[in-house]
Amino acid sequence: MASSGNFMTFNRLAWLNSSYSATYTKIDRGNLQGYATAGGWGWPSNFTFDSGKWYVEFYVYRRSGSSIGYIGVVDHYFPNIAAKYNDNRHRQPTIQDYTVYYHGAFDGSNAAIVNNVADGASASQTFSGIWANGDIIGVALDLDSATQTVKFYRNGSAVGNAENLNASASGNWAFWAGSHNQTWFTMNAGQDSSFCGRATAQGNADDSGFGDFYYSPPSGYLAPCSANLPIDANIDGARTDDDIGEKQCGTVLYTGNGGTNAITGLGFKPDFIALKRRNSDGDNRSVDSSRGVGKALRFNASGAEVSEANGVTAFGTDGFTLSSEGGYNANTDTFVAHCWKANGGTTATNTDGSITSTVQANTKAGFSIVEFTGINSATTATVGHGLGKAPTFIIHKSVNATAWHLVRGVPGMPVSYVRDLNPNGSPTDVSGNGGALTVPTSTVFNINNTTGIGGGGYNYIAYCWAPIEGYSKFGTYTGNGESDGPFIYTGFRPQIVLFMGYNYGQENFTFDSTRNTSNPITKYVRWGRSNAEASHTHCDFLANGFKIRNTGADYNGSTNLYMYAAWGDVPFKYNNTH
Repeated sequence: MASSGNFMTFNRLAWLNSSYSATYTKIDRGNLQGYATAGGWGWPSNFTFDSGKWYVEFYVYRRSGSSIGYIGVVDHYFPNIAAKYNDNRHRQPTIQDYTVYYHGAFDGSNAAIVNNVADGASASQTFSGIWANGDIIGVALDLDSATQTVKFYRNGSAVGNAENLNASASGNWAFWAGSHNQTWFTMNAGQDSSFCGRATAQGNADDSGFGDFYYSPPSGYLAPCSANLPIDANIDGARTDDDIGEKQCGTVLYTGNGGTNAITGLGFKPDFIALKRRNSDGDNRSVDSSRGVGKALRFNASGAEVSEANGVTAFGTDGFTLSSEGGYNANTDTFVAHCWKANGGTTATNTDGSITSTVQANTKAGFSIVEFTGINSATTATVGHGLGKAPTFIIHKSVNATAWHLVRGVPGMPVSYVRDLNPNGSPTDVSGNGGALTVPTSTVFNINNTTGIGGGGYNYIAYCWAPIEGYSKFGTYTGNGESDGPFIYTGFRPQIVLFMGYNYGQENFTFDSTRNTSNPITKYVRWGRSNAEASHTHCDFLANGFKIRNTGADYNGSTNLYMYAAWGDVPFKYNNTH
């Protein structure tokens, strides 16, 4: 039988605690057992899910009094809340406010199921009898149903459901358990139905033949193990062909020579290059093969496209060629270029929207470059993007007008809001300029008469990315203001991550695994500024996501919202050996 790979455990990097610090919060036995020596605690899982049907068991051990705890699922976009909040449950942030929610939990203290309700609200279902030592609580999460349901079992018997999980959440779910006053829980995600020797193993597998469960998983529900994790069929994490993360995007470092300079070693032909001098100040250049060589935009300036014939002179099969322009190739200066593959410079006319666009798309990797002429009236229009799936990260720029690059569409960001790359900019509601922006579809995004998005009758370029399971992910997280910062699950090992503060005056930072080949990840450039490369301990790149390791208003201020765009090389489903 095929290997099941690694099974899910509690996530040591993403703890929830009530009125006590992590000193009192314990996790051991291979991250399968969690408990607190005082106060309350909560641990989410190290896998999260936005689709599929999954089954997990929890063993109640050393119950302390009648205040037992909770088992269920939570939206994984939560901060480590530590002692700032007297609550050991899930804190679900929105941009406007921060309210505590249970998102589907079995309350063992009150024998109740709570479902998408704010802290202090009554339970949706109640039962007789609180949990006892030795109880086994089964949790079956169904994210494929229209109602998105979590079902609960006690000692093999169904006890109730929590439904419509996405009513107030981002849609990325972690399994979770939390206790009061020294109640211990042991997780079994299929690795051990003896619960670390506390029960007699029963050996029940899932429908794929994976796992060792005490009770048989419900039909169709799978063990959360790496072999069962979904990845996009177009990104081959098994590395049997060129459809792998490193062949879709990458980072190349080089030293300028002031003349003809062929930059190689990228591993693919790039179509979009974001280039920055590292050792001294200099404008960020963005060039693409749709507009062609000799034409540049600058992330750190609002100006229109400029002609730089001695910048990028060719897109090669393994990189690109430069000439003498100092911002690209000053002699002895060092540079970093972040690159993405589209369609080799071959474009096509797209008539999916009300405005005809010119598109080159890499549908496998979810990236397209879109050119179009905007509108010049108080209305909205649609533009085809060619991806076949909805983009969740779009950068707009007017080519022949003064306006900043504008970011939109990130999950967790209001639909009609945009955020410019200007470090002193702010999120802006543009719905008054002809109508509201809407969530992009699998074929089009809409625009209105905002200069920079699609207004004024100007010419535009849009760089569009759609999430690809196992390769790219775009979203938001909420800071906690602590050096033990939030953990963000991506489902792959990142190779490039763009962080961007949502609030006024917050910076953006681009990190990669080429400049830092081991943790911590420290070296960054700012797309919104001309400053040279700088360093600070920012985060760790992990096999399944990244972990913030520092404080600061630009990336981890308490209760602040942050956007991220992440691209990877190895899906979490596979090992990291090359």
